[in-house]
Amino acid sequence: MPSQKHIVRYIAYILCAITVCIGFLPEDSPADTNLEILGKLIGNRDAILVTSPDGQVLLSKNEDHPLIPASTLKIFTSLVALHYLGPDYRFGTEFYLDTDHNLTIKGYGDPLLVSEVVGEIARTLSTRMSRINDIVLDDSYFAQPLVIPGVSSSSEPYDAPNGALCANFNTVSFKKVNGIYVSAEPQSPLLPIVLKRVKASKQAEGRIVLSHNENEITRYCGHLFAYFLEQNGVAVSGRIRIGNVRPDKDILLHRHVSPFTLVDIITRLLEFSNNYITNQILIASGIRAYDTPGTLDKGVQAAHAYAGDILKLNNIHLIEGSGISRANRITARDLSRVLDAFTPHYTLMRHKGRQYYKSGTLHGISTRAGYIENPDGSLNRFVVLMNSRGKSAERIARRLVKSLN
Repeated sequence: MPSQKHIVRYIAYILCAITVCIGFLPEDSPADTNLEILGKLIGNRDAILVTSPDGQVLLSKNEDHPLIPASTLKIFTSLVALHYLGPDYRFGTEFYLDTDHNLTIKGYGDPLLVSEVVGEIARTLSTRMSRINDIVLDDSYFAQPLVIPGVSSSSEPYDAPNGALCANFNTVSFKKVNGIYVSAEPQSPLLPIVLKRVKASKQAEGRIVLSHNENEITRYCGHLFAYFLEQNGVAVSGRIRIGNVRPDKDILLHRHVSPFTLVDIITRLLEFSNNYITNQILIASGIRAYDTPGTLDKGVQAAHAYAGDILKLNNIHLIEGSGISRANRITARDLSRVLDAFTPHYTLMRHKGRQYYKSGTLHGISTRAGYIENPDGSLNRFVVLMNSRGKSAERIARRLVKSLN
């Protein structure tokens, strides 16, 4: 049996190996945090730009190289939405009733239409009707299907598809209890419409992402409304089907206005780096600029127009709004200009110590952009775009904070 001394040495060896593998750095010495030394950590496929509160450049390298921004692009897309929609904008969902007691639900892209909200809407509707025949789902406000470059068919929530009438971020969380599948979220039922896919996963617990196949995302939303309507005493006797509002036959019964403003939505998408929410507000911005139906192309066109006409930036290459696509490109200089424009909203960002920031990660990509607060409340801007595999933007930012004391 190994001695205690050998065991201690073995553990120390393992810890040392782990330290090397994860790229851990010892506590930075004062010399390590020098801005000039930081600049030497920026390779040919990386960029950095740090400016003082008055715009003076404190550190720059490769600031005009177009690089992959990953999720730091969400800062720009948030600005696009604030410009076109306004900070107080609220998404709506409309409910129509015809003479045959069919209920038509028309979606307008609300990204925060979750079970709790659907339950509240059902309670309101139950005071205005006691029975319905069919539930008709109108998702025509957005063109379908919406394909987002960079989004795959994985079960990860960040790969959820976009649409005009969606619920629960187009995801379903489940677990197995005593051999039976149930919802892993108490506020959401596990509906029969998704049970086949849940069983096919052969997992004891997990999450599935709904798709555009056979209008799955829209039909799921309809079944969720049917569940909560019945929970509130409304009898649903007909089918759940795709259709459109008929202005000559359907009477507006209720228009739900989201309890969340655009500022609330941006706070959530920046905190949780939600790609689905980000592209929902980009598509809505495209509608405001170029009319219905909403498409990704219109959203991208609106974003480029805002960049050129308002920010005077003409080199941003955007193909979707969340940063999930590796084809997006922006320079550190242009992203710093975006930070200048975003300054009135900087407190919406994630906050840690003196940093207000948005980070981004793709395979081989690490980025971070935001503000470093000074004792007097003024803000330094920083952009770190690491497109070299194995490099950490977060580590550079941590050293920046110490350098800017």
